[in-house]
Amino acid sequence: MSARPHVTLRDATREDAAALVVLWAECAGASKDEGSEAFTQQSLWREPGLAEAESALEPTLSRPDRRVIVAVVDDEIVGATVCDISTITPINLTRILLVTEIQVSPRFRRKSVASTLLSAAASHGEDHNCEIVVAAIPVHSKEPHRYLTKIGFNQIAVLRAIQSSKLRARLTTKATNSRDTGKLIAVRRTLRRRQADPRALRP
Repeated sequence: MSARPHVTLRDATREDAAALVVLWAECAGASKDEGSEAFTQQSLWREPGLAEAESALEPTLSRPDRRVIVAVVDDEIVGATVCDISTITPINLTRILLVTEIQVSPRFRRKSVASTLLSAAASHGEDHNCEIVVAAIPVHSKEPHRYLTKIGFNQIAVLRAIQSSKLRARLTTKATNSRDTGKLIAVRRTLRRRQADPRALRP
């Protein structure tokens, strides 16, 4: 049995963009063989370029209600998670800590990296008077689900996703009772959006 590595935690920086892209891609690649649900999740994943990752990180890291924590082993980022402070509903002040993107390199799983990240997240929530911690993880990730259940997390919601163009097409189809009309309107909306945003034309 290999010894557990020494894990250190710190806040992510813009300079971590390249390492985080590698981590996310590694985790996405490891889930390819986890069934049809994993395939659905894969369809939502698109690996960003370095410039895009840096641009996305900059406003994320400047938000006072968001924190990105990375786990480092021997100067390599092997795990990360994102913490958001919010309220349980828009009409009360009960604070919650939403933990998302619990990413751990497949090479460092079962080595307490996830639990170390969650411990830091819990402390962050306590520091901000959060009464509840909510964790959002992919539905196909069976091992994380078992782990979270074991330490006391209960299921309170189901997240579902669809590409916006598909949603618009299906809603339009329902409203017009015409599948072809719905698809045509959705295609036109997509083309107009791409023309308005040159970045959308990049592969």
